[in-house]
Amino acid sequence: MLNYLINSFKRKMARRITQKHPMVLDTFAITGIGNGQVQFANWENPLVEKKVFTKETVDFFKKFLHPGDFAIDIGANIGHTTVQMALATGPTGLTLGFDPNPYVFEILQRNATLNPELVRIGAHNLAISEQDDEFYYNSSEASFNNGGISKTPNNKHGKYSLSTKIKGVNLEAFLEKEYPDFLPKLTLIKIDTEGYDKEIIRSISSLITKYKPIIISECFGKNSDEEKFEQFNLLQSLGYSLFYFTDFVATTEIIPIKQKEEMLKYKHFDFYATPNA
Repeated sequence: MLNYLINSFKRKMARRITQKHPMVLDTFAITGIGNGQVQFANWENPLVEKKVFTKETVDFFKKFLHPGDFAIDIGANIGHTTVQMALATGPTGLTLGFDPNPYVFEILQRNATLNPELVRIGAHNLAISEQDDEFYYNSSEASFNNGGISKTPNNKHGKYSLSTKIKGVNLEAFLEKEYPDFLPKLTLIKIDTEGYDKEIIRSISSLITKYKPIIISECFGKNSDEEKFEQFNLLQSLGYSLFYFTDFVATTEIIPIKQKEEMLKYKHFDFYATPNA
């Protein structure tokens, strides 16, 4: 009971008071990868559930990625999926993690330095936007676990705002400048940006058309029906088929999404999209 009250108080403070929370280094045993040991820096924010690695979650990304591939994680947070994607692309490939939130980026950057014999990760404290620009970043929690960008200081993402604007870049131009040798190997782009996925997809539509990567995206529960339809229509217009999946594990249930109305069957869910042959 005492521990429950202490943890409840910590969560309440994290929602109301902005402060830095430490990270802790964990080690996970995953068979078939290097010596079977993967290190990961978890964030000790009371509002954040501890991230765990398993062979099943890593194998989910191995369904799409192979050693030497190039993968991108937009909205990487502390790097949970970024590291798993990187374990699939390996040290001969490259996985990039983008997140504009400085509170989570500090942990993402640390995770990019771990397991150098297993992965190659580039971490960037940037948002992805149609053109290079600056944005407000807001969150519903003072600890800035999650949030989103906006051109206006008062927006749907929450009442807590970073004191300085964050930088957004056009992804294709950024990659052509910083990673030109890896662009032809672009295989997968994962997007999780708290309801902003549709705008990200539109901003990188030229990149998608050119390299035809697999897209993993989120259908955000708070988006309107029309926004969900637009997300479906946009990917379909780019020549993609959509598939609902239940969880980031290799054995996940997969259901085709054939009509835009099927985007309303599930309140909040992840899906992947593959280019049509």
